[in-house]
Amino acid sequence: MIELRTPEEIEQMRPAGRFVAEVLTALEEKAAVGVNLLELDELAHKMIRDRGAESCYIDYHPSFGASPFGKVLCTSVNDAVLHGLPHDYVLQDGDLLSVDFAASVNGWVSDSALSLIVGTERPEDRHLIEITQNALEAGIAQAVVGNKMGDISNAIGAVATVAGLKINTDFGGHGVGRTMHGEPHVPNKGRPNRGFPLREGLVIAIEPWFLHTTDKLITDADGWTLRSADGSRGAHQEHTVAITADGPIILTARD
Repeated sequence: MIELRTPEEIEQMRPAGRFVAEVLTALEEKAAVGVNLLELDELAHKMIRDRGAESCYIDYHPSFGASPFGKVLCTSVNDAVLHGLPHDYVLQDGDLLSVDFAASVNGWVSDSALSLIVGTERPEDRHLIEITQNALEAGIAQAVVGNKMGDISNAIGAVATVAGLKINTDFGGHGVGRTMHGEPHVPNKGRPNRGFPLREGLVIAIEPWFLHTTDKLITDADGWTLRSADGSRGAHQEHTVAITADGPIILTARD
């Protein structure tokens, strides 16, 4: 069921958005050559405890997951792009790291992700991150009352298509509210003026993710981490966005 939020409820969602943004900012600052992925998860877990928030991931067990996730954030490195299960891995110079984090504050959820390069960057990785960020911004720009879901999806897909990237539609954005994943689904490819009408009070996570040279995924042995089928690297960006009469509000905006 698709739920619409009142202006008062959207205001109540702001603390969760700010907290998720603060955690991602702290993780971005912490990520460096020599840092273990488990250290990043530990930092996020500490911030959750200190804030009195709740993790959306640690007990998460959807049908596609091998078991309850068990960690509080996703850390996807290089050819991994989604659902990366934090494990005993020390970040290396040149790694492309995507971090996805969702938490609940006062019963309201926000969800956001970013990609970054650890140490020395490869120009092609920087370009991929920029394309993904541009796609996110294009999608958010279409998140206005009177448009349809296809307008968001088409804007995201157009950025990737111009860049020569293939687009996987198995995973995309989603509704956000009292739970992390709700209706509607927000694909990263679509046709303009098609799909669910965008209405005031709709809150969604918009999350483009792309791989360098493929749209095919394989599941890692941990039962969670999704990697490119050809070993190419991936990037992921995400914000929780409220659609209002005055335009989109990015609840997870980072300073």
